[in-house]
Amino acid sequence: MHILFLSHYFPPETNAPASRTYEHARRWVQNDGVRVTVVTNHPNHPNGVLFPGYRNRWLTIEEHDGISVRRVKTFLAPNAGFLRRTLNYVWFMVAGFIGAAGVTKPDVVVATSPQFFCAVAGWVASRWHRCPFVFEVRDLWPDSIVTVGAMRRGVVIRALERLELFLYSQAEKVVVVTDAFRENLLKRGVPAEKIAVIKNGVDLNFFRPRPKPAMLGQELGLEGRFVVSYIGTLGMAHAVDRIVEVADLLRAEQDLMFVLVGDGAERKRVENMVREKRLTNVRVLPGVSKESVCDYYAVSDLGLVTLRNKELFKTVLPSKVFEWMAMSRPILCAVQGECRDLLSGAGVAVFVEPEDVKGMAEAILRLKQDRTLMIRMGELGRAFVGKHFDRRCLALDYLRLLESVVEASRQ
Repeated sequence: MHILFLSHYFPPETNAPASRTYEHARRWVQNDGVRVTVVTNHPNHPNGVLFPGYRNRWLTIEEHDGISVRRVKTFLAPNAGFLRRTLNYVWFMVAGFIGAAGVTKPDVVVATSPQFFCAVAGWVASRWHRCPFVFEVRDLWPDSIVTVGAMRRGVVIRALERLELFLYSQAEKVVVVTDAFRENLLKRGVPAEKIAVIKNGVDLNFFRPRPKPAMLGQELGLEGRFVVSYIGTLGMAHAVDRIVEVADLLRAEQDLMFVLVGDGAERKRVENMVREKRLTNVRVLPGVSKESVCDYYAVSDLGLVTLRNKELFKTVLPSKVFEWMAMSRPILCAVQGECRDLLSGAGVAVFVEPEDVKGMAEAILRLKQDRTLMIRMGELGRAFVGKHFDRRCLALDYLRLLESVVEASRQ
């Protein structure tokens, strides 16, 4: 079976779509008779700058762990600002299809959001190759655009919603990453038999418990400190500014340090807040490679998972929760809905309302005084993801789904 996969992002980019696509694809090709071709951009996320060693050619062909990767000419744009990002998405819709059209006949085409211009390219490619189309939905786009305030609901959003429903109708299967996404699609008329839930997971061999890295702790001035970290995109949805406000409330706690690791649309604003408030208990660091990120998890005592207090975000299950659990680190969760339900059932987190600055501050102080509880939550988290969210098992489930789609198309 030959799987053609279109993704806006792919390693060495380190965001959730890139990691999910790569982690699944590299396990698929380990199965006899399975080939995977990924069509993607040249790596530039999130700053819109090409990664070292890459040139923005019309086509660059590589191989990663048995995966054939075709990188197409990319409209370089940072992950900030509406117009340039939109042009980046639309450009890939065209360039991605052209790159996919040149692939030796696949048996199935998969395209992944968060934005579904990529899915349009996948659907057209499936028609070109006369094979089934699978739409992977990682974000309820365009609802999320309205939720974070990037656009107001109007003619454009209504047109995008019609396009969204059209893509659902054209897909043989719609793969979603949360149960709440499934419920949303059911309410909007997508047939239940068309929807499959394959949640995010974690590579348990890579993300594993380890001692605090002494060199990194010394470099960042963290020795003897209780380290509270946010690791991930500093985006409009993530309420990272509230973490800065928490740090401001707790500035008198001399043994407490906040570490924010990542890039995104809100990074400059967060840095400005830290500077204006003259906070010495916050480190704002750029995003790091996947090879390095485990050190930042390991140097932390407590992981933060935050989102804006919006109804839509009750459907979201941030992928970072699985990595914190795999690293045996407890979580302070300021997210409602499916994320809270999952973590509550596992016993691995303490919860506050989204954007509740005072509640977060109080929870951090309580946890800092109860190391026994924190160790126990970390142990439970590692056991929980090992049982339910091992990426190897989820990749196999996904492969079986794609095999069933291909088999059905041949009947």
